Parts: sequence; structure tokens; C-alpha cells
Amino acid sequence: MAHFRTGDVLLAPVQMGRHITPKVRPVVVVGTGEDGVLFVCPVSSRPPSDAPAIPLGLDDFAEGGLDLFEESYILSTHICRVAVSDVIGKKGRLRPGMVDGILPE
Repeated sequence: MAHFRTGDVLLAPVQMGRHITPKVRPVVVVGTGEDGVLFVCPVSSRPPSDAPAIPLGLDDFAEGGLDLFEESYILSTHICRVAVSDVIGKKGRLRPGMVDGILPE
């Protein structure tokens, strides 16, 4: 089983909004749970109009990255649970401190 940690940027299926079918998209790990569960926030190319978000650019990656042509956004108020077994791949890792405080302790 792969081991992921806070700040990792992964590809995983998540359900957004009213869509019933999960969509594979970049997500940022904001916490880990027991039994292979990750707490993640989706990444979007569009800022939300009704909630805060964290801007994300190429300089925010400590390693790897996304194919970003413009700034993207971590949807910090949309925390999802993803099983480690559902993760499709790892895209990179954010600089330390980028996601501190998203998941309440």
C-alpha cells in the first residue's frame, strides 16, 4: 500500500457539487486517517465564487507539479475522503506550510 502524507498532490476520483459520478482530478492531501483513508481537497482551474480558496502556482511545488498554464486553486472548504486504493497517481508535493490549518485538529 502506498504511503501519502499532507501536502502530496495526487490524482484521485472525487465527487464535486451535484455530480453523482466522481471525476478524476488533482487533489491535495490535507490529512490522513485510519484504514487507508486520506482527507483531500480538490484542485480547480477556476476559483470558487462562494467560498475561500488557496491560489496554487508552479512555485508552490517542492517537487513535481501539475500542467499549469494559469493559476489553479485548492478548494479548501471542500474536504473529501479518498481511499488510498483509489489513488491513481502522485503528481508532486507542495512546499511545507501550504496546507497548514485546512483540516481542524
